[in-house]
Amino acid sequence: MVELIEYIAKSLVDDPSSVDVTSTKNSDTVDIVLKVASTDMGKVIGKQGKIAKALRAIIKAISLKEDLKVNLEIEENK
Repeated sequence: MVELIEYIAKSLVDDPSSVDVTSTKNSDTVDIVLKVASTDMGKVIGKQGKIAKALRAIIKAISLKEDLKVNLEIEENK
């Protein structure tokens, strides 16, 4: 899942080198943090959050197959 999110994010942004994706696994959930440059935040979130919702929908489909709960957070890379 992390590789997929990283691939999609790098395809969307102007500065692919600033994309950083990390994941932490808790007992029953996986938290994925996507960090992008502040100038690329709008491109990853999209108008009215449509791209962010699509990313979360993809993750949800994968997580249902693997029987996990996954959270995606999008943050500004500093």
